[in-house]
Amino acid sequence: MAVTIEDLYRSYGILADAKDNLSQHKDAYQVIVDGVKGGPKEKRLAAQFIPKFFSSFPELADAAINAQLDLCEDEDVSIRRQAIKELPRFATGDNIPRVADILTQLLQTDDSAEFNQVNAALISIFKMDARGTLGGLFSQILQGEDIVRERAIKFLSAKLKTLPEDVMTKEVEEYVFAETKKVMEDVTGEEFVLLMRVVSGLRVLQTVNGRQQLVELVVEQAFLEQALNPADPDTVDRLLQCTRQALPLFSKNVHSTRFVTYFCEHVLPNLSALTSPVAELDIQLEVLKLLAEMSPFCGDMEKLEANLNMLFTKLLEFMPLPPEEVENGENSASEEPKLQFSYVECLLYSFHQLGKKLPDFLLDKVDAERLKDFKIRLQYFARGLQVYIRQLRVALQGKTGDALKTEENKIKVVALKITNNINVLIKDLFHNPPSYKSTVTLSWKPVQKAEAVALKRPSTEEMGSGGSTKKQISPQSRRDARQIYNPPSGKYSASIGNFNYEQRGGFRGGRGRGFGGRGNRSRGRIY
Repeated sequence: MAVTIEDLYRSYGILADAKDNLSQHKDAYQVIVDGVKGGPKEKRLAAQFIPKFFSSFPELADAAINAQLDLCEDEDVSIRRQAIKELPRFATGDNIPRVADILTQLLQTDDSAEFNQVNAALISIFKMDARGTLGGLFSQILQGEDIVRERAIKFLSAKLKTLPEDVMTKEVEEYVFAETKKVMEDVTGEEFVLLMRVVSGLRVLQTVNGRQQLVELVVEQAFLEQALNPADPDTVDRLLQCTRQALPLFSKNVHSTRFVTYFCEHVLPNLSALTSPVAELDIQLEVLKLLAEMSPFCGDMEKLEANLNMLFTKLLEFMPLPPEEVENGENSASEEPKLQFSYVECLLYSFHQLGKKLPDFLLDKVDAERLKDFKIRLQYFARGLQVYIRQLRVALQGKTGDALKTEENKIKVVALKITNNINVLIKDLFHNPPSYKSTVTLSWKPVQKAEAVALKRPSTEEMGSGGSTKKQISPQSRRDARQIYNPPSGKYSASIGNFNYEQRGGFRGGRGRGFGGRGNRSRGRIY
């Protein structure tokens, strides 16, 4: 016989009046539990009454929880929401991981209000027992359905950082790190990025040793012990994302040596063959920018000379020789070489940073003919650079505020940063012996206040007319002089600025792409 509203109220009254003798009224509680088999009104009452007396009937705990779970899956959304709202009241003692596991599975709902309620319920039991709640969450991340796993990881990524220190204790954070390492053994690219966000925010890892552990975690994902397959976009994608996750962790105490070494030995030789994982991405420039950002944090390198030589070789590829002249002193009809400033900024900066570790490289490790060729290319590039700098300064002169915020002027401001950086680095290399003392901020990085770019008229030194540079590119006779490269006025490549790869949608494909597909896990309700 179905339980009625009257039966539920009667049983509730018996239990409410029993006070210290609740356990003697097991039959009354069973009636409330059976209320989930009634109509909508009975179910709503049962959803409220079952948790109220739950702790007094341990022998009916399983039946009570399962009854509440049935309500969490009811067709009536209002009943589901009521049942979910009450779930934290079951989170006592050993039940907390189970309740967290249940709530984690309920994250797969497509109803936004219900989803928010599940989030709120999870947060509330987090504050009761963070370790137990995490046990339920990680259980589902490791064994649950793909949609549950995905939303559980996103929950951790978004919510853990909002919890206070008295909830996220040292022990809890260490547990998060240990469990995350287990999950990292088999992840997609998107999951990897989200999980790195989780562990990077842990206070317990904000030490040199902690950051080093995080770098080790990324190294394991990057497969730096394997040769690079430049034709496989997923392999390239993995390396890009791993490097991006490692970048913020590097410092003078946490070195980038393994990544820089891998880029020099495996990426630079295959630069032109790299397959981009994203159609809009200039993959060569992206790789060179990552190398440049890592290079200041490179420690002692086993094959420094060989890696510097690879950088030097690649730099020569992007620094053209001046166009040949015909007998009358005019340039031949062939096109002027293109000066690829963005690429050269990255390569020069990386060479400059590693060159500090072997300052006699250009003097003793490069043969005279090759060095002469390099200086000719450097000199030609420097002269073309001056033309660009002049054009950019003229174009930006007098512009302030909103005028500098137009898309065209933003590109010109970045172009000016690039050309000024190259100018500084080239002047260092023209010193005799070459110097590696100048410091510049890469054009796509935030400018420090002390280095704020003032769009003023350049000094003679900035214009490259003083010091050793002047000796190298001093005016010669018409017949002997190489014609200075003169780029088209007013045309600047939109790709000259920063391309934020992570904002372009991240990894290719859906589940199972990027870092490889995970094996099949269990399906269906596993409460």
